[in-house]
Amino acid sequence: MSQGMCPRVSPLVVPLLLLLSAGELCLGSPSCQEVRTAFQLRQIGPLKWVPDVPGTDEELQVCQHRGPTCCTRKMEESYQVAVRRETLQTIQSYSFELKFLLVGHATSFQDAFQSLLHFAQNHTSSLFESAYRALAREATAPVKELFTDLSLYILGSDDTVEGAVQRFYDNLFPLVYNRLVNPGIGTMRQEYAECLRMTRQDVNPFGSHPKSLVQELSRSFKAGRTLSKALNMGVEVINATEHAAFTRECGRALVRMHYCSHCQGLTLIKPCVGYCLNVMRGCLPGLAELDQPWWDYISNLEELTNAMAGAHDLELALLGIRNQVNDAILYTQLNGPRLTAIVDKVCGQPAERVVHPSPETMPPPGSTPAPKPPIEAQLGRLSKKRRDFVSYMQRYKTFYSALAELLCEGELVRDSSTCWSGEDVVESYTNRVVGNGLQAQKLNPEVKVRGLDPVLTQVKERLQRFNQEMLGKVEGQSDRVGTWEPGSGDASGDCDDEDGCQGSGEGDLKEDNIIAKNADRWKNELFTKDPPRGKERGFDTTQQTTTTSRPLFILKGGSSMLRPSLLLLLLLLLPLS
Repeated sequence: MSQGMCPRVSPLVVPLLLLLSAGELCLGSPSCQEVRTAFQLRQIGPLKWVPDVPGTDEELQVCQHRGPTCCTRKMEESYQVAVRRETLQTIQSYSFELKFLLVGHATSFQDAFQSLLHFAQNHTSSLFESAYRALAREATAPVKELFTDLSLYILGSDDTVEGAVQRFYDNLFPLVYNRLVNPGIGTMRQEYAECLRMTRQDVNPFGSHPKSLVQELSRSFKAGRTLSKALNMGVEVINATEHAAFTRECGRALVRMHYCSHCQGLTLIKPCVGYCLNVMRGCLPGLAELDQPWWDYISNLEELTNAMAGAHDLELALLGIRNQVNDAILYTQLNGPRLTAIVDKVCGQPAERVVHPSPETMPPPGSTPAPKPPIEAQLGRLSKKRRDFVSYMQRYKTFYSALAELLCEGELVRDSSTCWSGEDVVESYTNRVVGNGLQAQKLNPEVKVRGLDPVLTQVKERLQRFNQEMLGKVEGQSDRVGTWEPGSGDASGDCDDEDGCQGSGEGDLKEDNIIAKNADRWKNELFTKDPPRGKERGFDTTQQTTTTSRPLFILKGGSSMLRPSLLLLLLLLLPLS
């Protein structure tokens, strides 16, 4: 080995000699021992691929330099695999807390919501057990179905809040009519109960209370549903971040920055700050492009949380169901005689009547429910979790714009007067340092960037669309109650003005005339023909509780809107016999 080789070897023996003039020292034969040690400790590949002493390898593609080298082509290939793995692991280490925060809050929110839902269900059931004992047992199933549907809605089901509430009142009407309005009927025939269920929305026995409950729940539950979706969206973005793909140019640049110094025996030297930023920003333009939509995402989360703490408070909406149901039942009892007259015209006479009903089955209208279970402990639980979550998330607003800096911070030695430039040891990096984002990379001297990762591009587009949807929901653009939704009927079906399906307003006489025109036909179809059996329609004839699916019964024109004036109109249109 020539004497000219000695200056290249001295850093392998004493790293501090980098501060001295290597040309004045020669401390024995050169060795690749430190390179072998680093190669083994980092588990880059088989140790046999590392030479004992520096040599030459003309097949090197990335770490090329004039003098002897401790690298081989197989080592270089292993470096490319290792550096991709190490960079992803570093990204994951920084995103771990953010992902943990999102996943943890999503789980915490769902747990708190399910606990509140269970409490509100018991809170509502206690109304029947205390004030309406006659139908407490039969009302259990409709109440359970209502809260199950609301839970599924929060989780993203295709059902609507309005659909859940309308089914609940459809199933409740036969029970209230049989046990409270006309307790002397006795056992109600399946066909008669089915008629009550199918005509409930048009007979309107509960007045405006179902519509009021829909309005109250829709605002809060749409906000809660949006929050649940937002948490899942955040996790999706972080997952894409943790599995970012590196281009071939990026992989070569990372090897030059992390491992080409090893080839010269410099295993302790760190990359220059500006050099590292150029490499990382050139490798991660797709992640940097997420900066603005991610900032908007967290801002929208904050707005959503504020909205849920105000008029959209989920706790108050759930705990208020009990009072809404109680008011609806009282309305039915107070209008019992007139309601009976209308039902007799629409559904006919019940099978039998008992002259002397049991006093227990006739709680007086307006009876005061028993004391409610304590609710103070339930109020504020979700709100506090949301506030804490947004407070933590504020710290991560600039996560994607600062990611390159975070990655480089871990690679820097601040008290060193020299650094690695990708080719040699220098006192400072003199090339231009570019900014974040795709456009800035056109001037990147270290990495050629030709485009963005398609996966990250798709994630960015989905996040932008979601931000628009979330912003609309926060501002109330999607909180319109009473609009047509799937399952509520087809407002554009074939009909003309005479059919009365214009739906031009709450006082539209033609639409209200539908019951008068079709009352006889309903009775014929329900009672003169052999209808499907109760179990096939999902209705229990013995307890008349609830259904798994609502029977299809839509008047021509598909109207399911509540008409407070319907009772009066029917009395005027249908002469009592």
